[in-house]
Amino acid sequence: DTMLPLKRVVLLAARRHQSRFFSASQNNRNSRKGLVLGVYEREKEQDSLNLTEAAAGLDSVLSGKLTELLNISGPALKKGKNRIFYGLHEDFPCIAVVGLGKSSLGVCGSESWDTCKENIRAAVAGGCRVLQDHSLAHIEVDGCGDSQAAAEGAVLGLFTYDDLKTKKKTKVTTQLHGSGCVSGWQKGVLYGEGQNLARYLMEAPANHITPSVFADIITQRLTPYAEQVTVHKRSKEWIEEQKMGAFLSVSKGSEEPPVFLELHYNGCPDNSQSPLLLVGKGITFDSGGISLKPSSGMDAMRADMGGAATVCSAIVTAAALKLPINIIGLAPLCENMPSGKANKPGDVVTAKNGKTIQVCYYWMMLDVVLSVVLSGAMDVALGSAAAGVFTNSDWLWEQIHKASVVTGDRVWRMPLFDHYTRQVTDCHLADLNNVGKYSRSGGACTAAAFLREFVTAPHWAHLDIAGVMTNKDEVPYLKKGMSGRPTRTLIEFAGRLATHI
Repeated sequence: DTMLPLKRVVLLAARRHQSRFFSASQNNRNSRKGLVLGVYEREKEQDSLNLTEAAAGLDSVLSGKLTELLNISGPALKKGKNRIFYGLHEDFPCIAVVGLGKSSLGVCGSESWDTCKENIRAAVAGGCRVLQDHSLAHIEVDGCGDSQAAAEGAVLGLFTYDDLKTKKKTKVTTQLHGSGCVSGWQKGVLYGEGQNLARYLMEAPANHITPSVFADIITQRLTPYAEQVTVHKRSKEWIEEQKMGAFLSVSKGSEEPPVFLELHYNGCPDNSQSPLLLVGKGITFDSGGISLKPSSGMDAMRADMGGAATVCSAIVTAAALKLPINIIGLAPLCENMPSGKANKPGDVVTAKNGKTIQVCYYWMMLDVVLSVVLSGAMDVALGSAAAGVFTNSDWLWEQIHKASVVTGDRVWRMPLFDHYTRQVTDCHLADLNNVGKYSRSGGACTAAAFLREFVTAPHWAHLDIAGVMTNKDEVPYLKKGMSGRPTRTLIEFAGRLATHI
């Protein structure tokens, strides 16, 4: 039996090395902890094993047993793969060694991301999940040379929405192992938790996340930052007073009253800068109204408020990070349901700015726009690789793009030609059509052109996130389900903007 020698080696190592050097809780033998360590791919076949600093430190304490086991237990670990060792160290009954790919990689222009950071996120997420499956409640994680990316991978990889299940996953806490950058780790945890908040809101059933409940959850999450954040939960009566006819028309078919959520984060108290305005589409369930969407996949329309979820989660994270920037967040929240009161094709409604809109068939209409929105046409155009960005500003595009390269949550610039504007302004009954005159052709572009008609800011951008709303297996550090993308890119963008304004 070829497994017997390896088993004896592992047991022998466990007997010989009883060091407590790597544990913060040295005397608690009943506390089951796991450890995730990284190893790089060899640049050349003849190169020796390339361990991270933390992995090399443990290997030294174990007199080279970790290296020995990695060499005899199978082929070299490839990127994203992992191997579990048991009993090597008394403080860590299970140690997951994860493949980080080659250490020489960095920003890849053709992929528009930092390959090294993405490899770390994916590898750490995989290692943490394996240890979670071993019912370990606490995991220490190797910073792998980039503590922020490692923390993001750990926090994002362990997220599960199981609130409504009787059998739940083991709740796992994580911490940085060894001498990595503590501030980077803490920042990565906040980035990951911000995206997980968006995932939670998007994943929950629509009868559990109504407009009012959504607003209450965000309000509660902002309570610790009450000195920096003001929250206004506007009622239907207030919306009517503001003459937001386009927004109100969407909610007419639902018994759930609409809510206009307004967040003011004041991270720069001297008001020396203009605020960043973020607006997120907030339809907590989109049936299509009287123009019903196909029943197949309609359950995913509970996440049609993904724009509001990502915007609000980014503001929660900005407050937690104490970013020196002022942000206003707007989330018009409602349901779009079929009923005798719902919008009918051909109806004309009036937006807050006085423009009239002919409803050709249902599409979300906003009264204020600097937006994060979902349109199905963007899913067709880009799929899940990137969110589409429409902007009138090269400078703004550059800032958003640079942020996305850092986070690995990519964006791609889309055209905002007058060609598309003419398709929405050529309208029979009103100032605007809410779809292009050629129906689905260039649908994401005509949607952006429609939104442009409501913007007066000198620098503005519209992010269409329909294609990145869900994750099947495209992003390895996100489980199947609602993705919460591009929350981390919005956070990174806000942080970069704070240093450039």
